[in-house]
Order: sequence, then structure tokens, then C-alpha cells
Amino acid sequence: MPASSPPASRLPDGLRAFRHRDFRLYFTGQLVSLIGTWMQSVAQGWLMHRLTHSAFMLGLVTFTQFAPTIPLALWAGVLVDRTDKRRLLLWTQSLLLAQAVALAWVVSAGVVRPWMVIALAGAFGIVTTFDLPARQSFVVDMTGKDDLPNGIALNAAAFNAARILGPAVAGVLVATVGEAGCFWLNALSFVAVIASLIAMGRRPTRSPVEERRRIGGPPQIEPPTAAATLREGLRYAWSTLSIRRLLLLLAICAGLGFQYNVLLPVYARDVLHAGATTYGWLFSAFGVGSLLAAMRMAVTRGRWPLRRHLLLGLSCGGVGLAGFAWSGWLPAMVVAAALAGFGLILYVSSTNTLIQLTVEDRFRGRVMSLYTLFFVGTSPFGALGAGAVAQRWGAPVATSICAVVLLAGAVWVSLRLRGIAAREAAAREAAARASVPEPEATG
Repeated sequence: MPASSPPASRLPDGLRAFRHRDFRLYFTGQLVSLIGTWMQSVAQGWLMHRLTHSAFMLGLVTFTQFAPTIPLALWAGVLVDRTDKRRLLLWTQSLLLAQAVALAWVVSAGVVRPWMVIALAGAFGIVTTFDLPARQSFVVDMTGKDDLPNGIALNAAAFNAARILGPAVAGVLVATVGEAGCFWLNALSFVAVIASLIAMGRRPTRSPVEERRRIGGPPQIEPPTAAATLREGLRYAWSTLSIRRLLLLLAICAGLGFQYNVLLPVYARDVLHAGATTYGWLFSAFGVGSLLAAMRMAVTRGRWPLRRHLLLGLSCGGVGLAGFAWSGWLPAMVVAAALAGFGLILYVSSTNTLIQLTVEDRFRGRVMSLYTLFFVGTSPFGALGAGAVAQRWGAPVATSICAVVLLAGAVWVSLRLRGIAAREAAAREAAARASVPEPEATG
């Protein structure tokens, strides 16, 4: 059971997950680490554009960073369900620290080349493929099921608070001391999350036999093979209609509609004719909207509000990206970016929460690896396509395609919600008729 202190009654409803000591430790360490990760992300994009002056190369480095998710994500989910998540996170965070040190060193030494940035982005992607489903699945271990939605929302708040601070700091550092400073600070930031994981101590774990007994299944002397475990998870996710629909929609919207960030260096340098500081502020503007969405999620309860958030999020994301693409004026772009950031994170966080509220605990790692595959694994192709379109027709056209995809997703969600509401109303009406006794016959 998660360690709890202080009592929940002393905390506002939107902070109830903080009553768990382990979650407080993890939240603090992750916030510091995420600030560093966003700093590295901003500096990496600026570095590649400085080295190549190519929108396509920006898409290529993003493609390389997320491409490992495609072959590895499903096996990562099997590993998450079969191992201790805290120990796995200690390994992944340590490897990410090493990747940040390597990137910082080649830049500081003045030997950096585009192929090095691409190779290290690929290494980052390999480790992150295992890190993301482990982090997503670890929340319930720290908070329990009752506080899980709030824990997910607060995690999103940390991510997006870092998304504001990290790019803003990175923009200043890149303009003053260069990209290497961002990479060295990111390496240092991993110490915080590693220390928080160590401070939690060891957790009791169940063997596969004990887990099967707990859920009422027959005992099994030999644990199932990794391939059998993977097939079992895929069958479960595909046969659970709500999870299947959420994942497929996420694959389309994330793969084709979330590719604005790869083009931000192009907007800063070629559209606004500005420098690294403006580039950092554009990133931060998206983060402001995202943080507001995370704060909204922290006080959201119930499935229907989450379903409505899917519609609102996709609509705001589409409108915001369209405005960002064509305004061409920094203040208007900042406002549009905040609206888009609000919508995108509201949609993604609601999808994450709905899936985690639905999935059975024994399948959580494998289902969240599918979430990672459809959210992150589709990005390489979208990023490569966005870079190619921007190279040929300009960044506004590429971003407009993203906006159209999101708005089409909003239309589909609207139709699905109407259907669900009609079925639930019909079910309530049928139940009401069944509860009314028929009049007695007379005469």
C-alpha cells in the first residue's frame, strides 16, 4: 500500500495524491528532471537547425528520437509487467543521464556533427521507450486506485510546469552560453529523480504465481513466455472496446496532429526572424496552456467530464494551431500557442486517465506500452512528414494539416458522445419503465 501522510482532509481536493509520501518524493524529483529534459529538447532543436538550416533535418532528428518506440514499445510493456518498476526506472533514468552527458561533451568539445545529434537522439528514444510505460504504470503503485486520476493530473502539471520553465531558461542559456550549458544542466537534473527513487526504498512484489492466485486464476508453475504475455496483453486491449477506440484515436491525432513542436525553430528564425530567446518563449507559450489544462484535470472527477474533455481538447488544439500557423505576429502566436497547448494536454491527459481507470492492474504495463506506441511511436512519421511539407510549402502549411487532423478528431468524438448519451438515456428510460408496476386488472 502507498505510504500516506499527511491526512487527506488537510489537502485540497486537487492535491489529494500528495498525501502519499512516495508520490511527493517522485513528483519533486521528476519536476526537476523534466525541467532539464525540456531544456535539452529546446537546445537540441536549435543546435540541429544551426548546424543544418534545414526543416527536413529537424524532422529527421525527431524521427530518429521516436522511431525506437515502434519495434520496442510492446516488449517494454511486457518487461514493465514482469519486473519491479522502481528498479527499472532507476536504470532508465541513469542511462538518460549518461546520454545527456555524452551530448553535452561533444558540444562542449566543439566536435559535434549532425550525425552525432541524430545518433544520441536515437539512444534517448530507446531508453525512453522503456521509461515511459514504467512511469505511467508506477503512478498507481504510489497513489492507489482512489487517487490515481489526481496523481496522473499532478504528473501532467509537473510536466507542463517544466515545459514553461525549461524552454524559457534554455532560450536564455542558448543565447548567452550556447547549447552545451543546457545539456550539462539536464544531466545534473537526473540526480534529483534518481535520488527520489532511492529514497522510496524497496517495494513488496508478487511472483507471477502469487498474482494469478490473487486474481482467482489457476496456479502456474512456470511463468508464461514473454511472447505469450505480449499476446495476452494485445488481446485484452483489442477486446476492450473503450480502450481500443481511445488508442486508435490517439494514434491518428498524435501521429498527424501533434507535430507543431518540430517546426518551432523554423517559426522563430524564418517566420519571426528572431533568435533563441524567442524560440524558448514560443515553447513556453505552449507550456502555459498545457499547465492550465493539467490544473483543470487535477479537479476533474468522473468519466463524463473526461469524455467531454476529449472533445474540448481536440477542438482547442485544432483552432489554436491554425491561429499559430497564420498569425505571423508574436503576441498573437503566443496566445494561439497557449490555446493549442491547453487543448492538446487536456485531450492527452483525459485519454491517459480514461485508459488507466478502465484497465485491469495485471495488464497495466502492457496497455500503457500501447499508449506509448500510439502516442510516441506514431510521431516519427508525422515529424518526418511535417518536416518535408515545411521544406516544400512552408511551416504554416504543415501546421495547418495538423490542425485539420485534430478538428476531424473532434468531429468524430462529438458523434461518439452523442451515441453514448443516446444509449445511456435509452437504458435509463427502459430501467424506469421496468421499475413501474403494471396496474392490476379490474372487473
